[in-house]
This record gives sequence, C-alpha cells and structure tokens, in this order.
Amino acid sequence: MELAKKIEGRIKGLLSSACTITPYREPLVGYASAQDNLFYQMKEVIGPHHLLPQEMLADAKTVIAFFLPFGEEIVKANRQEKEVAKEWAKAYEETNQLIGDISARLKNELEMQGIKATFQKATHNFNEIDLTASWSHKSAAFVAGLGTFGVNKMLITPAGCAGRFGSLVISAEIPPSPRPSEEYCLYYREGKCLACVKNCPVGALSIEEIDKKKCYKQLLQVAALFPGLCDVCGKCNIGPCALKRC
Repeated sequence: MELAKKIEGRIKGLLSSACTITPYREPLVGYASAQDNLFYQMKEVIGPHHLLPQEMLADAKTVIAFFLPFGEEIVKANRQEKEVAKEWAKAYEETNQLIGDISARLKNELEMQGIKATFQKATHNFNEIDLTASWSHKSAAFVAGLGTFGVNKMLITPAGCAGRFGSLVISAEIPPSPRPSEEYCLYYREGKCLACVKNCPVGALSIEEIDKKKCYKQLLQVAALFPGLCDVCGKCNIGPCALKRC
C-alpha cells in the first residue's frame, strides 16, 4: 500500500501545481489487476485491436486509473451556455495535456524505482471509421473501481462524471480497488432523471444506446469553433451526476 499512497500523493501534487486556467477538484485514483477478466471481455466485445494490459507492457501487473474532476464553475458554464462553453472546451484541451504530463512524470519516476510503466495518450487513439479505441481510460477506470457507467455512457464517480480519465500500466503489483456495489446513475438505480438524454443537442443519446457517428459529427462541428483538439460537447455531462454520484 506504500506504493499506492506515493502514487496518489504524486498525482495530487502534480495536479495542484499544474499551470492551467481550468480549476479542478480532488483527483480520484484506483487500481486494477492487469489480469482482471474484464479486460479480456472488453477485447472480445470491442475487437482484436483493443489492447490488453499485457499487450502494452509484457510484465504488466497493475493498471492505475485516475480521474481529474473539473471545478464546479466549468460545469456551470456549460450548463448556462446554449452552445458549448469556451470554458468547457478549454478544460478539455488543457486536461488532455495535463493527463499526458502527469502520466509521463509518473512513468519516469516509477522507472527510476525499477518499476516499468507505460501509458496511452489521453484521446485521439481511436479508429475514426468505427470510433472504437485501442485503449479506453474510462473503461480502465471502471475496472479499477472508480465508478459505474450511466445512461450517458460516462463513468460516474463519487466526484461525478465531469472531468477526464488517465491510466497507466505498471510492472508492480498493487491490490485492486473494490468496485462499487450499487449503480451511481439515477436512472439505472431509480428509473428517473435522463437529463443526459434531454440535453443531447443532436439526439444522439437514448436510454438504449448512443449513435456514435451522430455524436462525433457534433464534436467535429464544435471543434471547428475552437482552436486545438477541442472536439468536445459535454452536454450529456452536465446533469445531476456531473459533480457527484446521485
């Protein structure tokens, strides 16, 4: 557990010292065994291109997942704006960069201790034809016990779902974090809410599924409005579960 505490302290320290415009809340960190059967199930469902931890690092033992939750003001800005708020777009861009920086720092520091580590970039590691990724930080965070999936297909954590996930695969063994025993999505638990479905500006989201192509078309339209890699919307991510589990 000493290694886990060091990792958690380092992530918190790197986040608190980050030079960003975006405000953040306390990060969350979880751990999964690299041998967890859920990783194999994901590969079966998504396809052979989806990586197992062992395909990223031959002697993988643990997957570290972390969540950087946006500050409340970022959520409020995107709630108030009819279009995507510039604060939300900036948070997306800055946080992707920050996840890469944190992951690179952790990798280097762990390797100085004789622990091998690797990671995938925060975004744009997906196939633009079928929109499936070679590695999902969000799914890794689910396996690592950070939350449960909602109707919006976001991972709802105790700190909500407004934020971004990162993950690393390492060669050291850390005990897995327990997964939640109940649903955090209000609709899945009590059959009410669906704010995410109502907020989707292009009708891409339903109770049953998400139309990925319709959603991605909207993201590309938003990207044209902002410089950088801001193919983001977040309107399904500003309901009651944005800042906390319901």
